[in-house]
Amino acid sequence: MNAQTLRTESLQFRPVLAGVALLLATLPAAAIDWSGVKERQVHLLYPGQASWEWVMTQSDHSGAGKFREGKNCSGCHEGEQADMGKSILSGSHKAESAPAKGRPGSQTLFVKTAHDAERLYFQLRWKPAPSSGVKMSEDAAHITVMLDDGGLKESARAGCWASCHDDAIGMKSAPAGTEITKYYGGSRVKLTRQGGGTNTKPAADLEAALKNDAYFEYWQAVLNPGQAAKPVAGHILDQRKPHAASRLEAQAAFANGEWTVTLSRPMAPAGPGEKAIVAGKDYSIGFALHDDHAAHRFHHVSLGNSLRLDSGAADFVATAK
Repeated sequence: MNAQTLRTESLQFRPVLAGVALLLATLPAAAIDWSGVKERQVHLLYPGQASWEWVMTQSDHSGAGKFREGKNCSGCHEGEQADMGKSILSGSHKAESAPAKGRPGSQTLFVKTAHDAERLYFQLRWKPAPSSGVKMSEDAAHITVMLDDGGLKESARAGCWASCHDDAIGMKSAPAGTEITKYYGGSRVKLTRQGGGTNTKPAADLEAALKNDAYFEYWQAVLNPGQAAKPVAGHILDQRKPHAASRLEAQAAFANGEWTVTLSRPMAPAGPGEKAIVAGKDYSIGFALHDDHAAHRFHHVSLGNSLRLDSGAADFVATAK
């Protein structure tokens, strides 16, 4: 075979090699063997318009005094999620002025977590509720994990409630003509019973908060039957901000009437907006399910949960696989 023939055949193989490289670049992270990983039930409730400010107000929330003294949400309400959600959906509860018709008061999420040498994984499994007939979103479902590494003292006690405010979209104090997403109260100059509005702290303060891990990180899979899961990752400080260059991976399957979703990302952070995930550290995590084409506040959420790697006292201990 002469040099010209070798050169010609090399050129012919370049598109094939490029295709192989692209395929390898887009393959998901190595699969975890979930068969030996302990599964935990997480009870999700419909929270209505029970905002952070609502939780902190004694006339609205009878446990506000205990909460201000240091009690956490799980300590008072674990095991009550189904009754709480049903009560809020009844239309007579102080935490809801416009209940979502035809939706359940609670749902059960089955969760496993593990890690390998590079990535932290969550496996999330649930059966969708019967259709309410109300389509708020074009997407069938969103499943979200929110994570904090101790940068937010509120998250260890209230989970994702620390980002839910009375002036957010669909809440009781939502301003007309302005859409306010989830945010951390520490990003505002002042919080009132109606929330913090758009009165954010100076950019330098927000930048410092981001560097000091004073924000929530979130991992989300957007789901539609017959389509690949769409991963969306971001952080919540002055608003909800998706990351343009996300390293989150999401795989999903719908079979036998239930969703099974795996979310993962490298444990080493790529920069501000991603928290370092390391052994020996305590993390707060929360789960939110937008099922049956739900949008905004019409979701089901967990109370706060704790996470550690490898060993220790926590709701979830992610072991090495």
